[in-house]
Amino acid sequence: MNAQDLKNSILQLAVQGKLVEQREEEGNAEELYQQTQEEKAKLIKEGKIKKEKPLQEITEDEKPFEIPESWMWVRLGTLAELITKGSSPSWQGIKYIDKGLLFVTSENVGVEQILLNNPKYLEEKFNEIQERSILNKGDILTNIVGASIGRTAVYDRDDLANINQAVCLIRLINKSITGYIVKFLNSYAAYKIMMNDKVDTARANISLANISNFIVPLPPLEEQKRIIAKIEELMPYVEKYGEAHSKLEVFNQKFPEDMQKSILQYAIQGKLVEQRADEGTAEVLYQQIQEKKAKLIKEGKLKKEKQIPAITVDELPFDIPESWKWVRLRDLGWFSSGKTPSMSKTDYWENGDFPWVTSKDMKRKYINSSEMNITQKAANEMTVYPVGTLLMVVRSGILKRQLPLAILTVNSTINQDLKAFTLYDSSLVEYVYCMLKAMEVYILKEYRKQVTTVDSLKFDEFQNMPIPIPPVKEQKRILRRLEEVLQYTHNLIK
Repeated sequence: MNAQDLKNSILQLAVQGKLVEQREEEGNAEELYQQTQEEKAKLIKEGKIKKEKPLQEITEDEKPFEIPESWMWVRLGTLAELITKGSSPSWQGIKYIDKGLLFVTSENVGVEQILLNNPKYLEEKFNEIQERSILNKGDILTNIVGASIGRTAVYDRDDLANINQAVCLIRLINKSITGYIVKFLNSYAAYKIMMNDKVDTARANISLANISNFIVPLPPLEEQKRIIAKIEELMPYVEKYGEAHSKLEVFNQKFPEDMQKSILQYAIQGKLVEQRADEGTAEVLYQQIQEKKAKLIKEGKLKKEKQIPAITVDELPFDIPESWKWVRLRDLGWFSSGKTPSMSKTDYWENGDFPWVTSKDMKRKYINSSEMNITQKAANEMTVYPVGTLLMVVRSGILKRQLPLAILTVNSTINQDLKAFTLYDSSLVEYVYCMLKAMEVYILKEYRKQVTTVDSLKFDEFQNMPIPIPPVKEQKRILRRLEEVLQYTHNLIK
């Protein structure tokens, strides 16, 4: 439940007689109603208001809920000396001016407040034409057209003002009940009655006859005062609840994401699972990887590189267990780029069924298809990356926020905004993926190149980045543990 829902619930209780207790000494609504009718008859006799046709009695079918015995259902028209609406200046040939007659439209009628951020003014002769809708201080205004229908406020200003055709003016006979009537008209209960559960709010138009016939649950006057006082007492708590709820919503959105990042951080620092002496050290794994690399070079499948400089203590971003080892990212495999086949050659694209991965596809961990495909002929002229290749976006605006990574589950080609990281030992791909995800913030801070067009990675520096490697068996235990706890955070998100 958000703050608005809570406020609606309080108003609902209020207008059903459940927010404050009923007190016998406060009399009943029938007495208040009869006093109002006597005052109305007096105004008619004095010629101050016109006599209207009597409104129909309220039937049991019209009553939407039960009210206390001391209350009564009444029609709004019986409580008012005037119910009317304004007109459009253009219909009357009246011009807008910089300063003059304040012109109130539905935009200016908020929930219990008059909104004048962008006031409009008319020539004062509009009042001569629309004399009936000239506003008095204390008049009730309610919107009767469009999406803001039912929004109600008291006109509490001294400015000479008039209204347009989308605003209804309700001038009550007994001004002391104004506060309660406004609370009621702003309640969801009133909205349901007004809309009759079947009006499209975008095109809704409530007539003056509808407003006059609108039914109101009327409490005794003293109880009205206590209802208003109780609502006003509760509203600061509703506001505090709203602030807390907003913070909680942000927390609920961010908590699983932050928890995932924290768990990944623990994992790559050797804090997620314990170290076991019988599982050996990462040095053994590193030597095995170097042997595979040497074999590829010897077979001519890989070029021999210049000797990579040793990692210095100053380069290390955090501590790791003794059984682990810091290595440079390029110690684990080699990077290569993709390209875009010529768009002018239809035989490269038409009816293509071979995956061509771009940054648009890098929204999931595993990639088994792509938005765009190329033909086998085009693929034959490109590097085809096998299953188990790690892909990363190295040039894109998204690098301002994240480093997209994915693992191929089908043989694919890639475009020039991606890099393929082919590991000397493909069985390490899951761990390397998680490790890079865990270091995402660090990578974007240290290796992102910001330009006016599209951000990119400072790739020569990035591929020399130190990364932590645990023994193989510990890697597997880390991955199993991550699967367990990240599934929990995934459930939190859902």
